[in-house]
Amino acid sequence: MHLVKLESTETGVRSLILDRPPVNALGRELVDELTVALGRLSRDETARCLVIRSAGAHFCAGADLKERSTMSLDEVRRFVPRLSGVCNALAAIPYPTLAEIRGAAAGGGCELALACDLRIMGDGAKIGLRETALAIIPGAGGTQRLPRLIGPMKAKRWIFGARMYSAAEAHADGVVDRVVPDHRLGREVQDMAEAIATCGPRANRLAKIAIDRGADLPSTEALKLEWECYRETLETEDRNEALRAFAEKRTPRFHGR
Repeated sequence: MHLVKLESTETGVRSLILDRPPVNALGRELVDELTVALGRLSRDETARCLVIRSAGAHFCAGADLKERSTMSLDEVRRFVPRLSGVCNALAAIPYPTLAEIRGAAAGGGCELALACDLRIMGDGAKIGLRETALAIIPGAGGTQRLPRLIGPMKAKRWIFGARMYSAAEAHADGVVDRVVPDHRLGREVQDMAEAIATCGPRANRLAKIAIDRGADLPSTEALKLEWECYRETLETEDRNEALRAFAEKRTPRFHGR
């Protein structure tokens, strides 16, 4: 892979880095490499947190429109589900995921960010779903993930208007979790990822299952799911380690077992 890079820390933080200058446009090759990389990451049993970010000035400006203009309708019909599959694979990563958004996150780039659990944005960045300005609609999860995140009314405003939103506007609408100065973005995201990585990795994976799967269930079934996930933590080595560390007044050392 030469358009996607993977980096790891000993603490279990993984970084998926988009490196297709100048704007990480989502063409065939980048989508293929993302598919391979996310497959590897999904099977990574020692990972505790994933950060997706850009090697350059922009997170991702969405579809490669130059490439798209050369595709036949049949090629487009085959390609868009592959792009949607990338976002679905990112959403299905079994441990916490963070999007580090700098520059532009437009169209499919916005949809990549929406597929993450958390989004942290530089104060000079812009984000939006531009598809209706091109006489199409978001096709990689935007019409589904955005309403679930901020509600149908705000999502319709974002999608119908096809405009790019500032970091402050995105934060006010609840699309991103935090806005930080551009020059501190990388450090702030890494600090958040490291903080997540210090928590029980098995517990975070089970919490993600409870939240994601429970969101579409009636409350009674969702609470049952929560208990099933909680019950799985009771006999883990990490839980026993947490109790020992508390008694010994030290930081616990978790191993995901």
